[in-house]
Amino acid sequence: MVDLHCHILPGLDDGPDRMEESLEMAETAIADGLTHVVATPHSNERFWFDFAHVRRLRDELQNRIGNRLTMATGCDFHLNPENLARLRKQSRQYCINQHDYLLLEFNEVSIPPAVDRTLHELQLSGLRLIVTHPERNAILRRHPERLREWVRRGCFAQLTAAALTGGFGPTAQQIGLQWIGEGIIHFVASDAHNNRTRPLRLQSAYDVVAIQFGEEKARALFLDNPHAAFEGRDLPHVPEVEEPVAPRRRKRFFFF
Repeated sequence: MVDLHCHILPGLDDGPDRMEESLEMAETAIADGLTHVVATPHSNERFWFDFAHVRRLRDELQNRIGNRLTMATGCDFHLNPENLARLRKQSRQYCINQHDYLLLEFNEVSIPPAVDRTLHELQLSGLRLIVTHPERNAILRRHPERLREWVRRGCFAQLTAAALTGGFGPTAQQIGLQWIGEGIIHFVASDAHNNRTRPLRLQSAYDVVAIQFGEEKARALFLDNPHAAFEGRDLPHVPEVEEPVAPRRRKRFFFF
C-alpha cells in the first residue's frame, strides 16, 4: 500500500518530536504492508514549511530505514494568503514527491465561497488538488454538496484510514463510507502523527473497504491511485460522481 499523507518527520509540526519516534512509525508502516510513504508536514499559520529542512530530515530517515520503505515528501497545505503567495513561486516543493498533486486541508471555522475561485486558479496553474480528510471537517459534513462540486470540477478527495474503522467516531465513519459509495473519494491515507494514538497503519481500513465495496475498490483507494499520484501520473480509477440517495419519506397514517 501507498500512504500519501502522514506526519512522520520529527520536530516539524504536531507529529513526532524525535527521529527515534519517526523510525518507530516507519517500522509500523512496514509491518502493516506499506511500501511507499509521503511525509507531509503542515504548512499553516502555526507551522512554517521549510522545504530544504524537510528534505534533509527525509533523507536521514530514508538512510536509516534503508530500502524497506520508499520515502518522499509533500505538504499538508492550508489555504491562506502567505501560503498561496509562496505556492505561486515554488509550487512543486509543496507537492507529493515534487510532481503536481497537492494536499489541501480546510479549517472548520469558515470555507468562504471565494475558495471555489482559488481552487480553479490553482488547477489552471497545473496543480492537481486533493482535499484531505473531508469526513472530519464539520463544514463539509454539513455541506457535502461543496465537496461533490469540487470533485466534479476535477479535484480529488482523501479519507482518513482510522475514520473508516471508527477511530474518529460513528459520524465520520458513516459519511466516509457513504462518500466512497457515491464515487467522490479517490484515496485513503493514514494522516499518522505518532505511534500511539494515530499510527501509520492502513490494513484495517483496507479490509473494511474490501468487505463493503470489493477488492477492486480497495486496491484503487489504497494502492493504484496513491501510487499514480506518488509518480505524478493520471489516476487509473476516477469513478463517476453519483447523486446521494434521498431518504424515503415515511408514510403518514391518519386516524379519525
